[in-house]
Amino acid sequence: MRPAAGILGFLLFWELLTRLTGDTVFLSAPSAILEYLIANYAVLTRAAIETTSNAAAGFLWGNLAAIALATLITLAPRSERVVSTLALLLFSIPLIATGPILRVLYGPGVGPQVTLAALAVYYTTFLALLVGLRAVPQAWTDLVATYGHGRLTTLTRIRARASLLYLFAGLQIAAPAAFLGAMIGEFTGAERGLGVLTLRAMRALETEATWTLATLSAAIAILAYAAFGWLGRRAVGYAPVIQRSPPKGPAPPSLPCRTLEVAAMTLLILAIWQAAMDLAGLNRFFAKRPADIWAFLSDTSNLATLLTAMGQTLAFTIPGYLAGLLLGATLAALLVLSPPTASVTLPVAIALRSIPIITTAPLLTLAYGRGALGTITIVAVMIFFPTLVACLHGLRQAPGQVLDLFDSYGARPLRRLASAQIPAMLPAFFASARMAVPAALLAVTTAEWLATGKGIGVLMALTSSTSNYNMLWSCVVILCITASAMYALIAWCERAVLKIYAPEQVQ
Repeated sequence: MRPAAGILGFLLFWELLTRLTGDTVFLSAPSAILEYLIANYAVLTRAAIETTSNAAAGFLWGNLAAIALATLITLAPRSERVVSTLALLLFSIPLIATGPILRVLYGPGVGPQVTLAALAVYYTTFLALLVGLRAVPQAWTDLVATYGHGRLTTLTRIRARASLLYLFAGLQIAAPAAFLGAMIGEFTGAERGLGVLTLRAMRALETEATWTLATLSAAIAILAYAAFGWLGRRAVGYAPVIQRSPPKGPAPPSLPCRTLEVAAMTLLILAIWQAAMDLAGLNRFFAKRPADIWAFLSDTSNLATLLTAMGQTLAFTIPGYLAGLLLGATLAALLVLSPPTASVTLPVAIALRSIPIITTAPLLTLAYGRGALGTITIVAVMIFFPTLVACLHGLRQAPGQVLDLFDSYGARPLRRLASAQIPAMLPAFFASARMAVPAALLAVTTAEWLATGKGIGVLMALTSSTSNYNMLWSCVVILCITASAMYALIAWCERAVLKIYAPEQVQ
């Protein structure tokens, strides 16, 4: 009853706040949302069915790709660095940059919606499943080897079954992301769907319509989240949770070796980029090659425009990223200190996370303005919930013997939290921090595109509308480089901290 009571209390507080303030410019009461939903039931139902079907198709294809990538790495471990790097780079490309290109390739139809939904989900499931495929005792794999069987038998008989918990955890988190990808695809020129209605409502400044679409989108995403949680409990036998980061591989190579490795990886990425465009026979007008981007950025004015926009974006990204991590970790600590509040707080947090950023951004911009505060808030909201869940699970992983020792000395809850539970949380915290890097860039570019009028998100929107594909591809390149650099920096910090607090995670 506590989750239901929490949601009911939140709705009552929302209704009361709206009536007391009397401000309906950027805030609509639940009663007004319900009234609008009833009045426009037929239109909203058709749009919801369209968006949900596209999201479901993308969800299927994206997760099939994730399963294939994780299986490839398991059967051929030497391919991990290349496959993981390419997967990260592809995931780091903002959906708002991919959408216009896909619309040119596909033309009319649902192709962009389905593809963007697949791109939004594959990396989350890929990482979760990869951890699960490795989460088996060494004795089990040794037993299979003693009978003369290889990696394929180990995969089908041992690893696949052991990974179910992780797979359903990834599917559960990926479900709202698929809905977001489908809505962004509808923004690129679709004729039907919730994304189309949302765009019309924002342009017409219809507050009730915007809030109704946001609420409806969140409700569908929450149902998908809950459905996969229920299915996971039925299939696995216990509720899936966010897992701690897996043990690391061998010690990192020396600086010269790493430099050569980065150079080789860069050349490989450029070769794949060039070959993919040439083999598909794509027109150079919109499908730019590496040489085209190099020539375009050789013009200092183009480079200056790109770097200026990127600087504006980073000025919003970094504070929002840090605020989201801090807020998620702090709330997780508070929930551990007061466990009964978790069942009330988590449903509200899930609801906030499930609202697609396309509908969140305009509402937060109306509330906080088009300046830094509104954009930073959007970024923080985007990464807050995954950090909260990961840190909450990490705090609960503190060894029972250690907690019993603190209790035997009569330690206060705060002392136990600081000295035992937070160190146990650090692996999960850094895992969520790494995953939050692409999410933060997606959030800030989407907010810039929809609301702020500055930064690289706006630059991409303008260049796509004017068919300046050289600048659009240049924006994609610099965002991928930025995401990779931020990811590497977090991984370096993670290794330095875990050497002290969790050395078993650093081999």
